[in-house]
Amino acid sequence: MSIDFSKAAGVHDDALRLRAERTKVLASNVANVSTPGYQARDIDFAASLRAAVGGDAGDGFGGDLALDTGAQDLRYRVPYHPSQDGNTVELGVEQAAFAQNALDFQTSLTFVNMKLKGLAKAINGQ
Repeated sequence: MSIDFSKAAGVHDDALRLRAERTKVLASNVANVSTPGYQARDIDFAASLRAAVGGDAGDGFGGDLALDTGAQDLRYRVPYHPSQDGNTVELGVEQAAFAQNALDFQTSLTFVNMKLKGLAKAINGQ
């Protein structure tokens, strides 16, 4: 009898991969805060996770998280206060999204860690 760790982690395996990719997108936004004409992008996490878990091929994932940025369904962020140079990055908004994404990443990581510790206890007969 073998253990399938991808099934043991549940949705958190896909969530961790998607959160890591979202971190890259948000970091790119922050890095381009002063670039004229740069359009801030973000991943619709809920829709992308549903597509990854449900196997909906309409979002470019097809049930398997294709972590190639070009294959993802990135959306443009609408600014609260548009700038004159066409840059839509708002540093406060990006920092808040980055911090929330980091917390959510840590939460998923904690769930996976707890699940693996539970499996280790079961294997050891505790």
